[in-house]
Amino acid sequence: MRIKEAFNEKWMFSREDCGGQTALAQGTPVTLPHTWNAQDGQDGGNDYYRGRCWYAKTFTPPELQAGEQLWLEFEGVAMTAEVYLNGRKLAVHQGGYSTFRVELTQALVPGENLLAVLADNSENDTVYPQKADFTFYGGIYRPVHLVTVPAAHFALDYHGGPGIKVTPVLSQDLQSAEVKAEAWVTGDAGHVKFTLDGKSQDAMVVQGHAETVFHLEPVHLWNGVEDPYLYTVKAQLESGDEVETRFGCRTIAFDPQQGFILNGKPCRLCGVARHQDRLGLGNALTDAEHEEDMALMREMGANTVRLAHYQHAQHFYDLCDEYGMIVWAEIPYITKHMENGRENTLSQMTELIVQNCNHPSIVCWGLSNEITASGGVTADMAENHKALNELCHKLDPTRPTTMAHAFMLDMDDDFVMASDIRSYNLYYGWYLGELEQNDQFFDEFHQKHPEAVIGLSEYGADANPAYQNGAPEKGDWSEPYQAVYHEHMLKMWSERPYIWAMHCWNMFDFAADGRDEGGKPGQNQKGLITFDRKTKKDAFYLYKAYLSDQPFVHLCGRRYVDRAEEITQIKVYSNQPQVTLLVDGKVLAEKTADKVFVFEVPISGQHHIEARSGELSDSITIRKTDAPNPAYRADGGEVVNWFDRPDEVMREGYYSILDSMESIKKSPAGAAMLARMMEKVTASYGDVAKSVTLPEAVQRQMDKMPLEKLLKQAGKAVTPAMVKQLNAALNQIPREE
Repeated sequence: MRIKEAFNEKWMFSREDCGGQTALAQGTPVTLPHTWNAQDGQDGGNDYYRGRCWYAKTFTPPELQAGEQLWLEFEGVAMTAEVYLNGRKLAVHQGGYSTFRVELTQALVPGENLLAVLADNSENDTVYPQKADFTFYGGIYRPVHLVTVPAAHFALDYHGGPGIKVTPVLSQDLQSAEVKAEAWVTGDAGHVKFTLDGKSQDAMVVQGHAETVFHLEPVHLWNGVEDPYLYTVKAQLESGDEVETRFGCRTIAFDPQQGFILNGKPCRLCGVARHQDRLGLGNALTDAEHEEDMALMREMGANTVRLAHYQHAQHFYDLCDEYGMIVWAEIPYITKHMENGRENTLSQMTELIVQNCNHPSIVCWGLSNEITASGGVTADMAENHKALNELCHKLDPTRPTTMAHAFMLDMDDDFVMASDIRSYNLYYGWYLGELEQNDQFFDEFHQKHPEAVIGLSEYGADANPAYQNGAPEKGDWSEPYQAVYHEHMLKMWSERPYIWAMHCWNMFDFAADGRDEGGKPGQNQKGLITFDRKTKKDAFYLYKAYLSDQPFVHLCGRRYVDRAEEITQIKVYSNQPQVTLLVDGKVLAEKTADKVFVFEVPISGQHHIEARSGELSDSITIRKTDAPNPAYRADGGEVVNWFDRPDEVMREGYYSILDSMESIKKSPAGAAMLARMMEKVTASYGDVAKSVTLPEAVQRQMDKMPLEKLLKQAGKAVTPAMVKQLNAALNQIPREE
């Protein structure tokens, strides 16, 4: 029989390339899961340790019966792992996010054995990821198990897979299903006993493979969040080895006009992307953290999740099955194409599909993310994607491939259609341009390519909940602007049923050690919830109003306590049709609206504000102040206007920050000054942004914007003093007509 036991205790860790013996003698005791970047990978500076570290422990193996084998199962070691037993190298695994197993049997010695693992997250040009806007934590950051199996057992060495695969094919009327069950066997076994829904069938083992087909009628459909029903198939050998897997019966389709179709019915998909890491923990999570993340997504009402930008923990895929989430699963082929990395993309994709093909929640395989961001399309890149696409169809003909394209990839480029379906990462209204350009992009794409399935894979605006603004604007990193941004994006999505899925970037703030902005170095703050999962930003409740059936009312601005305006705006998010606002216990107004309720409230002192809808209520306290609270603005109170009077900005016949970049670039001196400024601004967004080149069409859109707008969004990279200095310099450059 198979015995699987946890193997996470009593490891020694050394943050040096010292070897197993030294790590054992001089290392620090740790319990797995563990990462060495839980602190330095989250504090900014882009200086977290990337290198070769060692884990070691001694153990006495279980007593093995004749023919039995002992295996070690790693659920994730970042990024490259070498496994040694008693000084003998047994395995090398390249890829930090997938399961792999190592047989220990032949290297065991009587009594105490020394196990050592070299984990390496250092830079190279062969193993993805190497360039992206998130921290590449190192370590044995997922659980490890010892697995004892008899001589005849279900395969443990096939790309980390479960040894069993289930493929249901539903009838046209969705009333019955033919369920193909397959198993891969190592050793001498005559047949496999498969059991499904109380019925057992034997299948002969031929060249290590056995299969049978069950007929299910009536069939209980896996129907997303409405009814995520799961079946279980069990496979048994005469040797006593046994495996099982859950699966769901459902049909999926993607239509260029109707979007995603589940079990024959259009299903509007709106949800989030998820990074797995947490404040203070890095990526070394337990099941409890995964379960909390899922509970928060479902509380918000999300019905889909893009699991970016790598293979996630098996427990989280299981949760997606159980909760009915529609999943985009992908490999970390991201940002920068590496000509020496093709084999690694193929091996990581193979592991992703083999290990996860039984999950009904997964509906597509992601080939890459923003892979054109660091230099555009190359012939080698195109060939790499062609090979990946063919591999996906070979391993799993039941699901389409997809890609997340960078906004700078022209929609008419042939590469856009390299996958079966596709989505774009758009940040109009945050990094560049205006919110309306998101609408324009989709309308233009759909008009030009009516036959193509299109979605929105990333969009978002950073928000530090400490930052508040009564007149929110792009680039202020305020919680109110993030809410305004998402109000627009959700309305845009709701009016375009052809968008197959919309995945907000991101459900949670996450570590990007190269960033230094918005008051929290080392973090990307586009999450709807903070990095520690403790604060739900106001935008979270906007999504809840759109997506959740759970009745609620939410008063926005609870962190915007000190208000200098005479009349302040009070905003309520709710999925109820009517909301009443009370100020100091007295009814101010009752409004009927769709999800977003806006009230204008005169203020003079401290006020208790309450929103009611039936039995539902929420309340906040605000107070009138003489001046804005400087703590509410980035860098302790950056001013919105850098000059008191327009005549301080403008000099007749000369340039100023009120001119468009297009106009300033007409002057060689002005163009050179802008180039120096943009280099500094770009550097503030981390190392990924440094390599991004904008296509001509996007650059033309930016050039038409007043320079002042771009400067306001640059945050601490451009201080008020620098703005005045820049404007003074522009005032010395004669205007080119």
